[in-house]
Amino acid sequence: MSADHWWTAVPSHAPAQLKLVCFPYAGGAASMVSSWPSMLPRSVWVHGIQLPGRRWRLKEPFATHVPAVVPDIGMALSSLLDRPFALFGHSLGAILAFEVSRWLIRHRGLVPEHLFVSGRRAPQLPDTDPTTHDQSDETFIARLRELNGTPPEVLANEDLLRLMLPALRADFQLAETYAYIEAPPLPCPISAFGGIADPETAGERLDGWRAQTTSGFARHLLPGDHFFIHTSEREMVRTISDDLARVIPDGDVRRRAAAQGIA
Repeated sequence: MSADHWWTAVPSHAPAQLKLVCFPYAGGAASMVSSWPSMLPRSVWVHGIQLPGRRWRLKEPFATHVPAVVPDIGMALSSLLDRPFALFGHSLGAILAFEVSRWLIRHRGLVPEHLFVSGRRAPQLPDTDPTTHDQSDETFIARLRELNGTPPEVLANEDLLRLMLPALRADFQLAETYAYIEAPPLPCPISAFGGIADPETAGERLDGWRAQTTSGFARHLLPGDHFFIHTSEREMVRTISDDLARVIPDGDVRRRAAAQGIA
């Protein structure tokens, strides 16, 4: 199987000067960022990572442990990253983006221009919450309702929800069994996003990402709960555009921002 089964590329209408690779949250898909190209500079080519066991990868076994899946993603991306690149991840995706950044630097000498992490406490901070991936369906579904990220129509459709539970459990297992291993900080800047009403990124939980870089660090709190990535999407993407302006022509950023009314 070719490496590109790991991602989908949102069409780009201009020569790509930078590739932005995006990792989804638990239960999410590569399509999470399908609307982003209209809000980003034209020269940014957006790629969404697709984890196994869903969409076109439906027949593949789920990934359940970060140390096992990161090298697979890293090796696949090695053929994609033929120009400057940045990584973004929300929640589970933040951990995957962080660990893939480490892998690419260590094994391929590929350094991201920027790492964007969202909706996840710093990786070195222990998870004190009880696990849910191994709980009963009722307990697991209650947790989904609490996070407020599953569409109400899915939660109301018992048959559809039961079909989705295996993939959701696998993703939660990825997130909940993650164990941080001490390593040198990244040499690239990190921007960390959190929701004002999200306990996952409250207080020092988000600030802790500062320790993971020897370069610049920025902390951004946006309106919303754990899924502010949807409710505050435009504001977050605007901030990402501002950060990418350091590695792509400023004129391109200004033209797209003006066209979208976000300048």
